[in-house]
Amino acid sequence: MSRPLLFLDVDGPLNPWAAEPGKPEGYTTITVALHPGRALLVRLNPAHGPALLGLGYELCWATTWMDAANRWIAPVVGLPELAYVDFGAGLFALRPDGVHWKTEAIVAHAAGRPFAWVDDEQSGADTAYVRDTHPAPALLQRVDPATGLTEGHFTALADFASTLTA
Repeated sequence: MSRPLLFLDVDGPLNPWAAEPGKPEGYTTITVALHPGRALLVRLNPAHGPALLGLGYELCWATTWMDAANRWIAPVVGLPELAYVDFGAGLFALRPDGVHWKTEAIVAHAAGRPFAWVDDEQSGADTAYVRDTHPAPALLQRVDPATGLTEGHFTALADFASTLTA
């Protein structure tokens, strides 16, 4: 059996954009120039990459950064180049049912494999959509954008992965 997928959002889980200055501890700030003339400050924790790699998942970006996460985020947090969900025309497309614009593409990318997804914009509508349309186990972990990923998230992810191999 292949490893479960872990879909990673950047802004919120890895970059706690809503945190107070200097919080959380252990983060480093980088300046990213995704668009000419517009710099973005991003806070990242270099310990997150090794911790994520140690969970036993196949990691995949599920972020508006898409392939740019490999250039700007992965090296800072210690991750190799990862596959990414290409949201294409669905990027930011609002749905009348309240399901997040990423959810359908993530389920399609998972292609029936078990997965976990960390993001700061999930809701009950996403949980219901995944439950109703995805045949394998899935864990949706909402992350507070003021704290980013915490030890509790890593524990929940490890526990979920262990249920798949038990």
